[in-house]
Amino acid sequence: MTVIPLRPPDKSPGPKSISPDSSGQDPIVSAVAQLSGIPMPTVDLLRSRQVPGHALLSALRRGARGDQAISQALTDRAKAETSGEVRALRNLAERQGLGALTQAHGPPDPALIDAFGATTCLTEGLMPWRRIADLTIVATSSVEAFARLGPRLTALFGPVAPAFCPEDDLRAAVLRQRGAAMIRAAETTVPSGLSCRTYDPARTMGFLCLAALTLAPVLLWRPVWLLALFTLLVVAAMAGFMGLRLAAWLALRKPEPDLPQVTIVRLPVVSVIVALYGETDIAQRLIKRLKTLDYPEDLLDVVLAVEEDDHATRAALARAELPLSMRVVPVPVGTVRTKPRALNYALDHCRGSFIGVYDAEDAPEADQIHRMVTHFHARGSDVVCLQGILDYYNPRQNWLSRCFTIEYAAWFRLLLPGIARLGLVVPLGGTTLFFRRAALEELGRWDAHNVTEDCDLGIRIARRGWRTEIVQTTTYEEANCHPRAWVKQRSRWIKGFMMTWLTHMRNPRRLWQELGATRFLGVQLLVFGSVCHALLAPLLWSFWISFFGFPHPLALAMGPLAFRLLGAAFVISECLGMAFGLAGLLLARQKINPLWLLTMAPYNALATLAAWKAAYEMIMRPFWWDKTRHGLSRENTA
Repeated sequence: MTVIPLRPPDKSPGPKSISPDSSGQDPIVSAVAQLSGIPMPTVDLLRSRQVPGHALLSALRRGARGDQAISQALTDRAKAETSGEVRALRNLAERQGLGALTQAHGPPDPALIDAFGATTCLTEGLMPWRRIADLTIVATSSVEAFARLGPRLTALFGPVAPAFCPEDDLRAAVLRQRGAAMIRAAETTVPSGLSCRTYDPARTMGFLCLAALTLAPVLLWRPVWLLALFTLLVVAAMAGFMGLRLAAWLALRKPEPDLPQVTIVRLPVVSVIVALYGETDIAQRLIKRLKTLDYPEDLLDVVLAVEEDDHATRAALARAELPLSMRVVPVPVGTVRTKPRALNYALDHCRGSFIGVYDAEDAPEADQIHRMVTHFHARGSDVVCLQGILDYYNPRQNWLSRCFTIEYAAWFRLLLPGIARLGLVVPLGGTTLFFRRAALEELGRWDAHNVTEDCDLGIRIARRGWRTEIVQTTTYEEANCHPRAWVKQRSRWIKGFMMTWLTHMRNPRRLWQELGATRFLGVQLLVFGSVCHALLAPLLWSFWISFFGFPHPLALAMGPLAFRLLGAAFVISECLGMAFGLAGLLLARQKINPLWLLTMAPYNALATLAAWKAAYEMIMRPFWWDKTRHGLSRENTA
């Protein structure tokens, strides 16, 4: 295999300034060339109009300089004619004094990629390609990147020399060699002791059978005792969760301290991942909504992670006009198909120091990323995650969407901010999340097998002693307004809560030590308590029969006073729940009649149906992601 010879770069100095020429040269070219010190050989490319001025300006704003800016500008020309672009790239390689690597030179050495790191190759735009004698040829899209990483390359490989390779071709070469290994790694990023991938449904089934055999004699001889036991359990869960709600509500009565004033000298690059699957109806709207973000386009890196075999969504995105800040990353097929696996794989392709996550149907506020970046800079390094507020843009479509809006208003505007203020564990939402990338990598990213990867990650953040804070910026999304789809979505969430609790309770003593007594209790009330409440809620509903004059089995077994106390606890809980929902609704300023709060009881009954579906799936298909279909709302904010 022969490499195009590497020629020494032209060391002749370029002019200090460029005067506009009378032939109609692009004025942007003159301006940016003066500001960035681009050498005259490169300016020849601009004058020949092989690089558009606006693309160059975008590359310069991303922090690129000199020939690296030209390389990025050429790479960004998605609609350029292939033959013309190749000629321009070869011209650029010659101007940089480099040989040009193409596919004709054969594949790179995978051992060299492994030594440098496939992820580093993708994020840095640089790849050790082949060793020839004692010299390692390094494929790069810019001599600046090669110079910056030169000491590290030399320490790893000894003598090195650059060869020019377009950034897109470089990425493709890395993925051809190490894409399969990267997708396997995306499924096992979390240490096995903290991951649910070692969950054994057969073992769970065996435990349930043993428990059933143990309780069978009680059921046969004293069934009322069993009824009393489970009723007390669900009442305790209900009371504990309600106590947590009240504590969170009271915590918010104290005004939150203002953020300290900070000056950000240079805004960071922020990468945003949107995992898509079967989203043909919403792809165009998603792109239009994300375009409204007012963060500088050259500092915004939007990665649309699409399953490789989802040809319909990929085709829909191909028909769309993606801005320079957006790109599609196909996610190869693996052993599971979940959102967290797609996020893990997409993270390898991100270039930002802060990572955000949105859902396909999201419509974030325009200044949201600015607010997140400012909040990170104003807080200490122990704040590694920021959660935004979620609300709905179709709240009045039907009864279900109204109840969903009421529930979310209480959850995101009262409960989560309150428990964050109390210093408890924050179970993250699946969207409008922003992370410090370094901390996210150190945590092991997302658990690819957990269907509520957000809640799990929130607990792992707390276990490391780090904090999550709630930022008062809103993302609007689509309320699930069809009963079947709602039950499917809620069953996935409840199944994930079950899985998350079982995973972190493998070693309760260690969890206690890492969280502390208060936060440990908070996890039990929020995660275990909500699951227990949803599963056993029919036992609470049975109290209503006594209000209609029918005898309740527990009234005779427990005595009238104890039974009345239980019944009073149930009624008080229902009233507090409605008050909590009303307070959240007022904060959200949604125009929903408060009388709809009276219909929350049948809405909560759907959660019980979803909980039993989740319990069944914990045995039969624990890692299956029951996909929520989007784009069903009549209201289109695009």
